[in-house]
Amino acid sequence: MRIQIKFRQNTESVPFDYQKNLVGAFHKWLGENHVHDEMSLYSLSWLMGGRIDKNGFDFKNGAYWQISSYDTALIKTLIKGIQNDPELNFGMRVKEVSIITDPTVEPIQRFFLNSPIFIKRKLEERVHHYTFSDADSGLYMTQTLEAKLKKAGLESKGVKVYFDPTFQKPSTKMINYNGIKCRASMCPVIIEGSEEQLKFAWNVGIGNSTGIGFGSLR
Repeated sequence: MRIQIKFRQNTESVPFDYQKNLVGAFHKWLGENHVHDEMSLYSLSWLMGGRIDKNGFDFKNGAYWQISSYDTALIKTLIKGIQNDPELNFGMRVKEVSIITDPTVEPIQRFFLNSPIFIKRKLEERVHHYTFSDADSGLYMTQTLEAKLKKAGLESKGVKVYFDPTFQKPSTKMINYNGIKCRASMCPVIIEGSEEQLKFAWNVGIGNSTGIGFGSLR
């Protein structure tokens, strides 16, 4: 289940590393919960509709934010929290919340991104970040999706995730989240699997740290 939140114009400049503020608002609206440190069966997009200025972002026409979850109860709780306290930050206030229906999918489906995909693995004593140019990136994205499917009690066999090799302009972004630098990829992904698996992926996101604004699919 996915919702799109529309915000009014900001009255303060929105900093480049605003993702932590989105995560803070998400947990504020959820209230007391146990999802923060667990494997995220939800995904948060970045804010859409803004322009870059010298100090950060400006959303003079308002902003859009999409939140998805396999757990419909989580989304319903979130909506109640928004109704009780519609403030985000930077002078931005919720104007409207709408529900987006799950997309129609094919057995082999290409997805664009609402936020870059972050892939990490700990090898020995170091954490490595993987991007679209790494041969193992598809394997790791698939493993993470399989783990989430198993956690949700769904069939995990037969699913496969990989970056679209035909995309002409893939890129990476270095994202600073609470002082930690994360190298993430901007490149569409292709997911193979059942209708249930693909719609699940659309809701929970791809890669690591979907709960802090990475790997949201469009």
